[in-house]
Amino acid sequence: MAAHHAKKIFTVLAPLVRKRKGLHTELITAAAKRGVDEVRIDGAYHPAAKPPKLDRYQVHDVEAVVARFGRTPAPAPVAEAIARALELGGGQVLVQSAEGDRYYSTLRACPSCGTGLPVPDPRLFTFSQTFGGCPACQGLGTEPLAAIDDDDDEGVALEAPATPCKACNGSRLSAAARAVKLGGEHIGQVASRTVRDARAFTAALRTSGGAIPLELEESVLPEIERRLAVLDDLGLGYLTLDRGAHTLSTGEAQRVRIVAQLASNLRGVCYVLDEPTVGLHPRDASALTDALIGLRDRGNTVVVVEHDEAVIRRADHMIDLGPGAGTHGGHVVAQGTPAQVEKTEGSLTAQWLRGHASPPPPPRRPLEGTARLVLTGARLHNLRNLRVELPLGRLVCVTGVSGSGKSTLVRRVLYQAVKAKLGKKPLPSFVKTLEGTGPLDRALQVDETPIGRTPRSVPATYVDILTPIRNLFAETPDARARGWKSNRFSFNVKGGRCETCEGQGRLKISMALLPDVYIPCATCNGRRYNTDTLAVTWKGQTIADVLEMAIEDAANVFSAFRPIAEPLRFMQDIGLGYLRLGQPSPTLSGGEAQRIKLAAELASSGAGRSLFVLDEPTTGLHMADVAKMIAALQKLVDRGDTVVVIEHNLDVIRAADCLIDMGPEGGDAGGQVVAWGTPEEVAAHPASRTAAFLNAATPRQSLAKPRRKGTTARPAPRG
Repeated sequence: MAAHHAKKIFTVLAPLVRKRKGLHTELITAAAKRGVDEVRIDGAYHPAAKPPKLDRYQVHDVEAVVARFGRTPAPAPVAEAIARALELGGGQVLVQSAEGDRYYSTLRACPSCGTGLPVPDPRLFTFSQTFGGCPACQGLGTEPLAAIDDDDDEGVALEAPATPCKACNGSRLSAAARAVKLGGEHIGQVASRTVRDARAFTAALRTSGGAIPLELEESVLPEIERRLAVLDDLGLGYLTLDRGAHTLSTGEAQRVRIVAQLASNLRGVCYVLDEPTVGLHPRDASALTDALIGLRDRGNTVVVVEHDEAVIRRADHMIDLGPGAGTHGGHVVAQGTPAQVEKTEGSLTAQWLRGHASPPPPPRRPLEGTARLVLTGARLHNLRNLRVELPLGRLVCVTGVSGSGKSTLVRRVLYQAVKAKLGKKPLPSFVKTLEGTGPLDRALQVDETPIGRTPRSVPATYVDILTPIRNLFAETPDARARGWKSNRFSFNVKGGRCETCEGQGRLKISMALLPDVYIPCATCNGRRYNTDTLAVTWKGQTIADVLEMAIEDAANVFSAFRPIAEPLRFMQDIGLGYLRLGQPSPTLSGGEAQRIKLAAELASSGAGRSLFVLDEPTTGLHMADVAKMIAALQKLVDRGDTVVVIEHNLDVIRAADCLIDMGPEGGDAGGQVVAWGTPEEVAAHPASRTAAFLNAATPRQSLAKPRRKGTTARPAPRG
């Protein structure tokens, strides 16, 4: 009230009657007896002792005049006048000035329209509760599908961006919740801040003086500040507090859960984490490791499945499983401190920790004089009018801290723009120009999406070796005597397959409110084929036996048949030798699916010069498998393709021909090309967050070596 009426002449009144019919004589007389000298009736001032006669059948407003003040009144008289007005007005005050009338109330109701407000309660600020959620969108923050125009009756695309709810402006909260403000903002506005901005907001609350009660400042605020600090320390400072959980990456979601545990102060708990450094820049991985050590220091046990060398070396105890993968694994090869395991013979991990198994980096392909893609005017998320050059026919690695804009640049902008250009379609609205696509024939994103969603899809069908295998069976004397063609040995068509499971080897059981469950087919015992088909053998093996073979075993059996042996060799070279030829695709991990796609591309004759885009292809890979992945990527480049990889693995980074380092930080502080050039050049760049880790890496990975004359940091291409 004081802030609104500062430097104004104003009158403090107490509302006695509002929009009510009657004479109101007794009410005015009672106010006069309580010391009121003047009243305002229907906007006109009169002595309280001699009020005018009112029309009984008209509505009237009656207010008692408590005090008048000049432009700079003393605080004490104003406070006394307000207290007096609240007493006379039953908890309501009216202040009249040149701007008009303004009502104030200590009641939980609007003094103008009478709308009541609930008592502030934690439920009021929870959008998942009916009590506090926006009734229009039911707390979702987006318009329901029924409210979205569908003039063509074709439905709404799944990838269509969500439309913010008009009633709550996307805050998810009811009007009552939005009416409560702290520091000038309601909880929805605070939640729309990034973690870093929220830290600044809480700091401002402390310095504002009286913005929140002292007991809350001493008890609640420190807990909020501690959680925000840990989120920021773990590299999540760019996330907004209201970010939907389904939009978080695996690494982001895992770090958020770790923050919740760090804030719980529990002791005696065993935490199990699977690849917590997935998607993390070495800087963020280091902060995450510090957080895990903090959990340990509180008296907890932390068990981590991890391949990151920096995390492994900081462990108290290490258990190395192997010696190989699949049927060749499952044994404890070594255990002890990392230093003890490093000395163990027969451990592949130990060999890599010692640096004995690390292959020498391939010769660096020159960047000068190469054809380039030139992208300008990229504007999406935190990319702001970005210009970037990408050398063709090279292995390009895009690096940067979490949230710096790597995936946006590569997957959303570059890949979509190249696809549009090659398809002779308009460029996306977030790209100004794209030049240099002439040498390219296609663009392909090799991601972790499944190679198929049913048991009908298997590695053998994806890399197209099942057809030549079926041809071999069709050429056997038994098959020819029966007049069978190759389609007899397909589990996808009638004739040779088991009709009970229709060649899937498993039966699907639909579960109410639960995911579908698959059980082995009792008729064929999971072998996919009927008894007659399995009577035909090739070199003593039935077609079902072949599908049960591991890729490495099948590579030996079919070594003399190039159409079959070549794809098998590529899958074996890329570290998939333990998979079965007929392994159902739903049982494959995302990384396995991604590597099968790579093997299929390597085995194909190619469809012209291609641009391959990969996001974190080393996820879940042992250091030895990373080397195989690098070799596969190099083969693609050797045949003339361009490979763009988003990666944090230092082995991949140092093997690249060109690095594009994004940053300098995440969120709004990122979206720029900080450094561009060879790994050695980026390692020498003072503004690069990746440079420090290239130089401070283990001796096996470090690029901190004497440089040839002239290898200085190359500035990033200007936007």
